[in-house]
Order: sequence, then C-alpha cells, then structure tokens
Amino acid sequence: MTLTNRVFVITGATGSTGRAVGRAFAEAGAGLALLGAHPDRLSALVSELGLPPERILPLPADLTDPAAARSAAEAVMRKFNRLDGLIHLVGGWSGGSPVPDIDPSDLDAMLDQHARTTFHAAQAFVPHLAANGWGRIIVVSSPLARHPAGRGAAYSMGKAAQEALILSLAQELKDTGVTANILLVKSIGEKGTKPDELAAAMLYLSSDEAGKVNGARIPLYGSP
Repeated sequence: MTLTNRVFVITGATGSTGRAVGRAFAEAGAGLALLGAHPDRLSALVSELGLPPERILPLPADLTDPAAARSAAEAVMRKFNRLDGLIHLVGGWSGGSPVPDIDPSDLDAMLDQHARTTFHAAQAFVPHLAANGWGRIIVVSSPLARHPAGRGAAYSMGKAAQEALILSLAQELKDTGVTANILLVKSIGEKGTKPDELAAAMLYLSSDEAGKVNGARIPLYGSP
C-alpha cells in the first residue's frame, strides 16, 4: 500500500513501537511529524529514518501540557499544510498496589499519560483531520481497560478513560471521512505483540480500504 502525500503525526515516536511505526509509514511514503519528550532521541530517529527534510518534522513536546499540543499542531500545519492521521503512542504502566495503598500521584501519572495526553492531542489535531475530510486516529490500549486485574487499578482507569475518549470521537466523526480506532495488546515485545505487528495493523487502518472501520477495539494478542 502507499501513503504518498499523506501526513501522519506519531506521538511517543522514540519508543520501540513508535520507531517501528515510523519505519513502516516512512516506507509507505508518508510525511511524518514525530513527537517525543527527548530531543536527542528524536534526532537519532530522524537520522535512522533517513527521510528527505520535506517529509519529516521532529517536535519535542510534552503532551500533558495542552499548550504544547496546540503548538505542535501549528508547527505541523506550517510544515505540511495538511494532516491525515494521528497515531498516539504515549503511555506507560504503574501498578502493584491494592487500591487502598495506591499513591494518588500514581493515579495522576496514569491519567496524565493515557487520558490527558490523548485528550490534548485530540483537541489540537482532530480539527485539522476533520477539515481535511479524511483522517485516521489510532491508539494502543489493553484488555485491562474493560477487564481490570487486581493491583492495577490506576493503569486500568487511565486506559478506560482513554478508550472512552476515542470511542466518543468515533461517534462524533462518523461520516466525516475520519475514523478512530483502538488496538489492544497485553504486552509489547518478544513475548507479546511485536512492534512490527502493531505497525502492520496501523498501516491497514490508515488505508483507504479501512474507511468503514470506526470505533473498533481490535485485539492483537491472540486468545484471551
């Protein structure tokens, strides 16, 4: 498939999944805006991808700050004058304590990383997708959002809020040409879902052929 002349924002771009997605989308011909918290890692990723300057934009950004998200969106539009997709990969895990022992700061961290970064990114980037009349929004979540395990409430709460936001967007954007979908993994790595497997699923969801896939929670972890 080809994504030539399409522009995608990838947040959390310097993680293992972000790098795999960046490689796959670069090979498919897309222009890339790469967002991450560490400028040195972004520079290394830009060198790794080897794209011409007109097809790549590294943007250090802390998406827990709504102003940073808006500033990143403005930079993307100045550079490319269009936006076709948002692949949101910011996240993390905190757990191990029963609910009475959870430090409130751990809950805040999970809500920040999963719910608030998604909310800020959506507010900043989705209007440009809607104006474009074609767009793709993809996040990675976990079955724990709907089926929490013990000693992981803060993580499950963050993921549940993120999923509620994406599924709400899917309803708001239906019939606009913009879709919003969730890929579910239990873990990422050699013993779980591989980053390249996630990238392949995202390429499909970003194709014209996937235009009817909207508001889906797609499991990429095999049998329950």
